Amino acid sequence: MSIWSGHRILEKHSLLLIVAILVVVSIGGLVQIAPLFYLESTIEKVQGVRPYAPLELAGRRIYMREGCYVCHSQMIRPLRDEVERYGHYSLAAESMYDHPFQWGSKRTGPDLARVGGKYSDEWHKDHLIDPRAVVPESVMPPYAFLMKKTIDADAVVEEVKAQKAVGVPYTDDMITHAKADVLAQADPNADGSDAVAQRYPKAQVRDFDGQPGVSEMDALIAYLQMLGTTVDFSTYQADAPANRR
Repeated sequence: MSIWSGHRILEKHSLLLIVAILVVVSIGGLVQIAPLFYLESTIEKVQGVRPYAPLELAGRRIYMREGCYVCHSQMIRPLRDEVERYGHYSLAAESMYDHPFQWGSKRTGPDLARVGGKYSDEWHKDHLIDPRAVVPESVMPPYAFLMKKTIDADAVVEEVKAQKAVGVPYTDDMITHAKADVLAQADPNADGSDAVAQRYPKAQVRDFDGQPGVSEMDALIAYLQMLGTTVDFSTYQADAPANRR
């Protein structure tokens, strides 16, 4: 009698088959779920990934508010055509501080995961003010009004606190200086501009929109210019298994 012939017993008794299915599903579920109770993180650590600087965080909020994610994804798949067009495929760790993540699956416009440093601040400003002046075939709406809207620094501080509450490792020092950092990142002559770069490695400090004050345009360009720039993919190497927690 073949070992598989015993399967006929399950096929002929529906109640027994249901019990067997529940047992198999329970075992599979335990294997998948149990490790999550003792693992601190399932995401591979990658050198360079850091929380957003306050001005970048404000820009990310504007990016979501204006629905940019509807037409732009931020996830490069490990496929040859995508890697050749956009750069190194996206790593899970790059989105570990995103709440919510901006992966997306719709690309009316190009993927933005590696847009940081690809264009100048002036290009981004012109593109946001009048997209078709830069890209004639663009269907993107204009965002010139961002130049006239000033960043609410107090609201950014509350955003930093909210991000910390959901697990983003902002320190007390980062929260204390968040309001000053919002203003200093867009003004290289400000007293705290050097401190911004120290708290947030590779944070770009400059007047992004070329106008006095800190506008929503400054924030959005600051966010776009940091995307894909924190990890040095020319020397990228994941932490060894022994260093993972």
